[in-house]
Amino acid sequence: MGFGSYDESEQQQQTADDDDTVEAVNVHEHDHDGQLSFESDASTDELVSQLGSMKDEPDDEDE
Repeated sequence: MGFGSYDESEQQQQTADDDDTVEAVNVHEHDHDGQLSFESDASTDELVSQLGSMKDEPDDEDE
């Protein structure tokens, strides 16, 4: 076979040890309801210009 060998024993149902069980994470534990608003003296054109210049800057992670 071109994609490697197939071993049926690897496909059998595997069980986890109870000692290694990890508790589930509750992703809604810290949900918050509310609103966010802000005011800016900058115009939409100024904000779009700032966004464009930020996109043009090289990322520190790429270096």
